[in-house]
Amino acid sequence: MDTREIVLDVLLELERGKEYSNRLIRSVLDKYDYLPRQDKAFVKRLTEGVLERGLELDYILNLFSKTPVEKMKPLIRCLLRMGVYQICYMDNVPDAAACNEAVKLAGRKGFRNLKGFVNGVLRSVSREKGRIPYPDPEKEPVRFLSVKYSVPEFLAGLWLEEYGREETESLLAALLGVRPVSIRFRTSLGEEERKAYLARMEEQGVKAVPSPYLDCAWELTGLEGVQSLPGFREGAFTVQDVSSMLAVEAAGIGPEDFVLDVCAAPGGKSLFAAEKAARVLARDVSAPKLELLRENIARMGAENISLQEWDATGTDETMLETADVVLLDVPCSGLGVLGKKRDIKYHVTEESFRKLEELQKQIVEHSWRYVKPGGILLYSTCTIRWEENEEMCRFLCEHYPFDLESMEPFLPEPLAERGLAGYLQLLPGKDACDGFFFARLRRRA
Repeated sequence: MDTREIVLDVLLELERGKEYSNRLIRSVLDKYDYLPRQDKAFVKRLTEGVLERGLELDYILNLFSKTPVEKMKPLIRCLLRMGVYQICYMDNVPDAAACNEAVKLAGRKGFRNLKGFVNGVLRSVSREKGRIPYPDPEKEPVRFLSVKYSVPEFLAGLWLEEYGREETESLLAALLGVRPVSIRFRTSLGEEERKAYLARMEEQGVKAVPSPYLDCAWELTGLEGVQSLPGFREGAFTVQDVSSMLAVEAAGIGPEDFVLDVCAAPGGKSLFAAEKAARVLARDVSAPKLELLRENIARMGAENISLQEWDATGTDETMLETADVVLLDVPCSGLGVLGKKRDIKYHVTEESFRKLEELQKQIVEHSWRYVKPGGILLYSTCTIRWEENEEMCRFLCEHYPFDLESMEPFLPEPLAERGLAGYLQLLPGKDACDGFFFARLRRRA
């Protein structure tokens, strides 16, 4: 099958809203694994590019098309977005090829009567791409940020109010950038062993850069997948963003501690905690969510982790006041990982935010009880939103017997001072990791 046709089919499937983009793209690349590496890279780049630049692409199309984007046939809409992305962002694709292939694909898909329309719009974009009139950044700052960085206006406005123009633009630019694959080497691995694995990775064309925060964390680029990397099958490392590692560090887990991970999947924090603690109980709401963690436990040899299916919106009376540390990574809006899950931003609404806040409070209400008096609750999310983060910590301290406690002793030097207040918001563009929030709360004795 033609690579552009593969991309078109993926985009149409995503328009139906029944699948997350990262899962669908991964499954499609697995299905067409027989394609040359260059073709698979093209499919991935074009699909992800159209998704992450969707609002900007629609803005451009509405400048050059008499038919508004929302009134176009879904197939034509996706086809034109693909064409505009190639014209504006893929220098290795000639504009003529982007136009011609879109026209041919429209004909093959049964829209011969719209070939002229597709050709006319894309040729116009090609001619004018260096002179596209964007919203005025001074007169319409929110609309400008929304179009330039393809985020809904209410999100751009939210961050603009909270972080100011410069930091917001840095954040939005970073969320559009390609994040490296972050891995964590097993802490029991000797330095020479780690160097040997890294050397073998580099022989395969993988570039490995150490994280500025933790010795065990490395960022990889130039790889097709982690499963074929030296050390993966042997359990030398696992995939985990350094932001999630830092949350575990902030918990200050000791070698005699019992750790309860309430919402554990996909399991990165449980696995890291197991290397520090005596025992870890990892829970999640369904067996499928726990299955990937089960596989990683076996691969990493983490024998001190046990798994349990449990709905965190209910209280387990047998677990009250038993855990030295409770890891509470609640379901959240995921705004800190937009660079990895590119379509999240198109689905969040004020209503979905409110529902998440209610769910988070419900989980907090049942989970705080598992912490021993004097123990630690480590609250975390992968989002960048005050109501789900700082406000939730304030709520927790007001309604339950907890106090925020400085994380400075547990964080690396570049971040230590920012952890004095007991919580830390990590921001792409400012910090070398995903957007992430975590807080250390001690239960009063």
